[in-house]
Amino acid sequence: MNDVIKAMEERRSTRAFLPDMVPDALIRQVAEAGTWAATGKGRQSPIILAITRKDLRDKLSAMNAKFMGKADFDPFYGAPVVLVVLADRTIPTYLYDGSLVMGNLMLAAESLGLGSCWIHRAKEEFDSDTGKDLLRSLGIEGDYEGIGHCVLGYPADEKKPGAPRKADYIHFIR
Repeated sequence: MNDVIKAMEERRSTRAFLPDMVPDALIRQVAEAGTWAATGKGRQSPIILAITRKDLRDKLSAMNAKFMGKADFDPFYGAPVVLVVLADRTIPTYLYDGSLVMGNLMLAAESLGLGSCWIHRAKEEFDSDTGKDLLRSLGIEGDYEGIGHCVLGYPADEKKPGAPRKADYIHFIR
């Protein structure tokens, strides 16, 4: 089977991570895979923040948990790495562009033996004053919307098999 299709079929969301840090070389490979996602007219509206600093990771987790309504919960499931995907709102295809980046990140993680999960509420985080201040403090300027967090790490549990695909998923029109 083709390696790309195999990664697509075998990838699962990881919701329990080991605390071990992922080597920078692997993080870079995953992030660079995100940069190869298709974007509207090739404008490359997204940016990726590769967060490995524990204090910043924990701050994002707390912000995310607050929007989730679960203050004592880690919505990043213990993952030591967070790849935040933001996209330039001034580009009409920004949401689709950022979503494709997220897909590439998760497939690249799978291909490298890493666990990943798309965590929502990045929009709420980075639309908040705290999120905007955080971006400014990191030197990120522009009208960016949070698309998602791709949390990365080594899975703490065995991967479960995927659910069977629904019977009417594909409709051939001839």
